[in-house]
Amino acid sequence: MTDDPGSLIAFLSKKYPDDVRTAIDRDPALTSEDDTRFHAGLHAVLLYRESNELWTKGEYSKARELNYESHKITAADIHPAAVIGKNFFIDHATGVVIGETSVIGDNVSIFQGVTLGGVSSEKGKRHPTIGDRVVIGANATVLGNIRIGNNVRVGANSVVLKDVPDNSTVVGVPGKIVKKGGVRVGNDLAHDDLPDPVRDALASIESEIMKLKKEIASLKEKR
Repeated sequence: MTDDPGSLIAFLSKKYPDDVRTAIDRDPALTSEDDTRFHAGLHAVLLYRESNELWTKGEYSKARELNYESHKITAADIHPAAVIGKNFFIDHATGVVIGETSVIGDNVSIFQGVTLGGVSSEKGKRHPTIGDRVVIGANATVLGNIRIGNNVRVGANSVVLKDVPDNSTVVGVPGKIVKKGGVRVGNDLAHDDLPDPVRDALASIESEIMKLKKEIASLKEKR
């Protein structure tokens, strides 16, 4: 790791220009390429790319060293062995954790505090596989060797423990799946309009209680 992180980031920005363009496309706060010098999410991705390249070459010690330095600089911890596709975007890096055997497809966006973690200490595949064009909201947790399908949105603060099919939205603790055929994700980062199954269930219960109250009042009047 160079003593001048800024120089390394500048070098990696030129080495991985697609990641720079992805950040500019998806973060409206970035008004120019110059702004990316201060984008921790992009830096986490760039440093991951380099550490992953070292890892695949068998230079494990160097890869881990770069990963450790990246964690200190960006507050994100992305294991060098994780497999991440093209056009990956992190909107704020703080608290992001991506485990060793995680696999992430293309055009995926995640927000701060997202964890792709394991539920086992055994060797082998123990982290999630994320499909293409997935958006994972802030502080969401996805655990275990499960698959999140293509075109899926995971709501903020959700905890996902089971497979999620394509074209779905998952929200809540534990995550509940709400089918939404043809959901548009990728560059569409808005996830503030996701359904709330708990709220809907409570509203349904409230409606039933009101009906029962009316029926009881009607029976009392007949008596």
